[in-house]
Amino acid sequence: MTNTSEPGKSESQIPTYDVVIIGAGISGMYQLHKAREIGLKAIVFEAGGDVGGTWYWNRYPGARFDSESYSYGYSFSKQVLEEWEWSEHFSAQEETLRYLQYVADKFDLRRDIQFNSRVTIVNWVEEACQWRVQLDNGKSASAQFLITAVGPLSVPAEPELEGIEVFRGEVHHSARWPHEAVSFSGKKVGVLGTGATGIQVIQEVAKTAAHLVVFQRTANFAAPLGNRPMTPEDQHYVKTHYDDIFKKCRDSYGSFLHDRIDCSALDVSQREREAFWEKLYNEPGFGIWLGNYNDVLVDPEANRLITNFMVKKIRERVHDPEVAEMLIPTSHGFGSRRVPLETGYYEVFNQDNVELVDVKANPIERLTEAGLRVGGIEYPLDILVLATGFDAITGAFNKIDIRGIGGQTLARKWQNGPQTYLGLQVAGFPNMFMLVGPHNAATFCNIPRCIEQNVDWVTDLLSFMKEHRFRRSETKPEAEREWTEHVYEVADLTLMSKTASWFTGHNPNLKDKPHTFYAYAGGAPLYRQKCDECASNGYEGIAFSE
Repeated sequence: MTNTSEPGKSESQIPTYDVVIIGAGISGMYQLHKAREIGLKAIVFEAGGDVGGTWYWNRYPGARFDSESYSYGYSFSKQVLEEWEWSEHFSAQEETLRYLQYVADKFDLRRDIQFNSRVTIVNWVEEACQWRVQLDNGKSASAQFLITAVGPLSVPAEPELEGIEVFRGEVHHSARWPHEAVSFSGKKVGVLGTGATGIQVIQEVAKTAAHLVVFQRTANFAAPLGNRPMTPEDQHYVKTHYDDIFKKCRDSYGSFLHDRIDCSALDVSQREREAFWEKLYNEPGFGIWLGNYNDVLVDPEANRLITNFMVKKIRERVHDPEVAEMLIPTSHGFGSRRVPLETGYYEVFNQDNVELVDVKANPIERLTEAGLRVGGIEYPLDILVLATGFDAITGAFNKIDIRGIGGQTLARKWQNGPQTYLGLQVAGFPNMFMLVGPHNAATFCNIPRCIEQNVDWVTDLLSFMKEHRFRRSETKPEAEREWTEHVYEVADLTLMSKTASWFTGHNPNLKDKPHTFYAYAGGAPLYRQKCDECASNGYEGIAFSE
């Protein structure tokens, strides 16, 4: 077993807590608040310089919500709901970070958070019934419980670009954006990637760049965001309807303010279908994806019809037919990947200063001193933006050497794909709980809504253990096996399981990641039901001991 003791310190001198939480994003902050509520001594280790998680790191131009702001914030504090006012229906990164900083101040969370403290190793010590935690600065801590709040999209997937050391321009990954402003004005800019992040970046860069080259590997279907400022009337409505807003989120498949209608796309006329889709397309948010007919994400024929509708929209909005065809996905149907929301994205390609390059047909060769060589052509660049996505869901776990009973590593256990119970625990790793981990509804969800469910459930379990004087909890292998099988069975009912995306572990920059299903596609209500059944049956599937 790896020794995690600090040099010169005995085990008794290492700080000991009831709970160590890794990460001070939305889930880590709320878990700290709830741990305090039940009288547990908790510490949060955060790699960044402040709270915020995703909204601390992702400062790229155009970063903003794809769920309505007032459906995204915490629901646990009526005082916070009364005091905070969102300025837009879909707020930008800067405002979201300010909101999380405000919550941290409101509940004095920072006094139990150590910033600039990256966890590198965690070991389960059987004889002590504790986790030993080691940081990158050599310091250590121990705790009875380990709770990971590391985020599903927190580890960048960075491409291997030959010649990057000779390139004279700037290179920025969207997920590690500089804290100081980056100016594109009058510059030659390249953006590599056209996923959700790339689409947001491209919209902003195109406004001021002298020339923008978009390097696209895989086209994505995108739908209008429909953002606008919050009016005084909007503010009043939201503040007087928060209960209704959160109930609607609680009852919907993805915990958004949009839910499937109980009707098949195949049971209505073409005229009615097209009119409904036109209405959804022109409404704000995820309605066109998640507020659609109940079979567009499961039935190939229904999906073909909505895909044709979205293809028509791209052709209508992009003037050059050849460019339009390049922007039309051929590898997947609409909605089988998470749908990026946009504001004038397709119209960007009508601008004279924007160029689209297909790097699947014309592979990237290398960076030169002056630019990027693709398909034998060198594109001069001052700035290259890497919007190449993340090592999704399991990436942050793989960055930490997590060792359970007998020194078994989590990485080895998950070498062919994750195995979990309820997406919250792993057999062989006692007293370890994962917030927004693999096979968890929160990975396919309006995340804060599902985070609160995760945190509340884990906190109730910790209270149960405290009440019964249990020191140890561990998932039973058979419960883990049954849940993992259930995850795959549910996923197989959807078209998402048959599409290459981060839900299935696909990213062209991650060659060795297993291709399996990493999220939970059964929906938030069914997931909550499964968790509640586990708890009401005495936490069946989990073994406790004193």
